[in-house]
Formats: sequence, structure tokens, C-alpha cells
Amino acid sequence: MKRYKVEAFENLVEALQSLPSIGKKSAIRLAYQMVMIDGFGAMKLAHAIETGVNEIRPCSQCHNMSEDELCAICSDEQRDTTLLCIVQSAKDILTIEESREFNGVYYVLSRSEDLNEVHLRSAIEDVEEVIFAFSPSIATETMILYIEDKLEGFGLRFSKIAQGVPTGVDLENIDMLSLSRAMEARVQV
Repeated sequence: MKRYKVEAFENLVEALQSLPSIGKKSAIRLAYQMVMIDGFGAMKLAHAIETGVNEIRPCSQCHNMSEDELCAICSDEQRDTTLLCIVQSAKDILTIEESREFNGVYYVLSRSEDLNEVHLRSAIEDVEEVIFAFSPSIATETMILYIEDKLEGFGLRFSKIAQGVPTGVDLENIDMLSLSRAMEARVQV
């Protein structure tokens, strides 16, 4: 028996499935919604994706998402530039900002191999305390030690968010209360 197939629909399902946490059933539901029920909403989504891909780039100072050379946080003169929070992704900045517990500045560093020491040193110009907001793991502990070693001699205090964040869980999956408490109860390293 020949399998019934609409190639454009199958391609859309496959593209949706490539997104994190979207399985085949969810991809089929979303694709059907887009092509058969809400074509206008689908076109609006397509335009938003295209605009995002074309206009969002890393901030030249902290590597956060930005539409300009500097992100809104780095451009905000009300931020406390003596506090620098190092995170692993720009998504983590969104999560921490939602908690409203931190008014410092950020630096995104995904992997220690990506560390540009000259760039990081320019980011710590007014900084007194460096806060590591990483999900706990052996790899992140190693990265913390590596960064501390590279910034030794700058008279900085180092701390990390409190252990209340479960090991192996991304910051975006932590409830706001736990994240707020973790930021308030950060510990010296």
C-alpha cells in the first residue's frame, strides 16, 4: 500500500521537530495549526523568526542578545557595574532578569575554550565582585577555577550562586523563588 504524504507538510513537521523539546506529535499539531487553521499566525511567526535571525546579534561587550552594538543592560547607566555575573548563555540572563534580584552587569561565556582573556579583562574594568551563575557540574566548577586563575591579581571577589539549583538542570528550568534565593545566598569561592 502506498503511503499518503504531503511533502511540504512533512518538511514543516521535520523542521519543527528539530527544535528543542518538540517531538513528532507536537510538530504535527503545530504544523497543522499553521497550515490549516491559522495561516496568518504562521506568517506572523515566520516574519518574527526572520526578523530575529537577521537583527539579533551578540552584544559587543557582554555577548547578550542585542539589536544594537550594546545590549540594553550594558547601555543602562543605572546598572551596578561593580557586580559582574558570568553566565553560560544569553538565555540565562533572561531568567536572572525575570527574578529581579540582580542589578549588575553580565558576561556570557559558554565554554572555557571560548574565553577571550583580553575581552574579559576589558569587561571587568569597574568590577569588584564576579558572580558565577552556572548550573552546578564538574565542568562548570572547572570553568570557575579557570576563570579565577585568569583574573587573579585584579583584586576581585569571586562568588557563585548558592547551591539550591539542582545539578544538571538549566537555569531556565528553575522556579523563580529558587533562583531568587540562589542569587541572594551566593557564596564566596
